[in-house]
Amino acid sequence: MTHADSLFRGESGFRSLTGDKRAYRVGDMLTILVYENSSASANANTTTEKNGSLLFKWRSTNRAENGSLQLGDAFGGKGQIQRSGKMLAQLSVTVREVDPVSGLLTVAGDQQLLVNDEKQEIKLVGKVRPIDIMDNNTVPSNRLADARISYIGDGVLSEKQHPGILTRLLSWLGIL
Repeated sequence: MTHADSLFRGESGFRSLTGDKRAYRVGDMLTILVYENSSASANANTTTEKNGSLLFKWRSTNRAENGSLQLGDAFGGKGQIQRSGKMLAQLSVTVREVDPVSGLLTVAGDQQLLVNDEKQEIKLVGKVRPIDIMDNNTVPSNRLADARISYIGDGVLSEKQHPGILTRLLSWLGIL
């Protein structure tokens, strides 16, 4: 008696040759195209002025004396903040959860790079609508809901961008 194995392995391994290859299930991979541009600015001007005067008279035995006292205070201050940031990256993420009601895919992933002893890490978590997944299995980052994208660098370059402990101590004491 001859026995043959089935060519069909069930739902978990089957992919149609002609069907859609987009990610829809837990464990499927997507590529997020991160194109984020942000800028912010704020200006503040403050001017305060306070004036007061006091006039007084007193009488001595021989003559009348007049006196006056004038007080004033003025303050002016200005401040300006400008920040901008730009991030371009392609990050592979996996589908972690599929909402059975809305069909939203919760995706997450991280990528670590080591460039010239500088560790760089990109982390991404968000929700994707299946309709936003393009034919090549990519999603632009502006189509993510509840997106949390972080870029963290750690190493010599990052350390040099912060004041040293002595500088921070002297600044805290008010010397610098």
